[in-house]
Amino acid sequence: MSDFPLPFDSARSDGSNPSAFETVGDLGQPHLDIVYDVPARQGRAIRVEQGQMLTVTNCHGSQVADFWAFSAADPGEHLSMEHMRPNLRKLCPSAGDALVTNRRRAILTLISDSSEGVHDTLVASCDIHRYHELGHQGYHDNCTDNLRMALAAIGVALPQVPCPFNLWMNTPARAGGEMVWLPPVSRAGDAVMFRAEMDLIAVVSACPMDLLPINGADAVPRGLSVTVSAA
Repeated sequence: MSDFPLPFDSARSDGSNPSAFETVGDLGQPHLDIVYDVPARQGRAIRVEQGQMLTVTNCHGSQVADFWAFSAADPGEHLSMEHMRPNLRKLCPSAGDALVTNRRRAILTLISDSSEGVHDTLVASCDIHRYHELGHQGYHDNCTDNLRMALAAIGVALPQVPCPFNLWMNTPARAGGEMVWLPPVSRAGDAVMFRAEMDLIAVVSACPMDLLPINGADAVPRGLSVTVSAA
């Protein structure tokens, strides 16, 4: 018997935190060139117009960001890792690469990356089930719920939970295909900048993982920042 409501609802959160009601600007509409915080363990949705630049900054250097982008016109079209990888013919994008949707259209271009470029495109966002697998009892903040709540906070129902672009997440594959979970190699102040290729809604979650060294050797989740600027 399932411990969770049936049928499954992509937009329904399994718990709550301030991601459900705190927004960037007015319902996700940022003021240009203002730095907005994404607090530790929370998520925020940001509306970005075509041609604008979105910068995500790793303020402390050790924090992973789960990152998504959805077409503002139709959230059913979203940044898709499984479509992006064959389009780029590599596992991870680098500066100058187009990031495509599940309809194989460019939604973002990665303009710059001041880190060493170690990111992940393979791992699904953690959810309550993942934390239960890791032995946590009860509710735990997670990136899937942060995504659901951040979109709901600006009045958007999540149609599905795509695989995120895990910024600064260091999960390399070893010989034989084994995946390992290592602390980020990013530094304080490292940032990635994207150009929006369509009107979109980006969601950034400051990963709450504290049971594995995903967010540094001390496994302490920390905050991030986001900024939207003109072309």
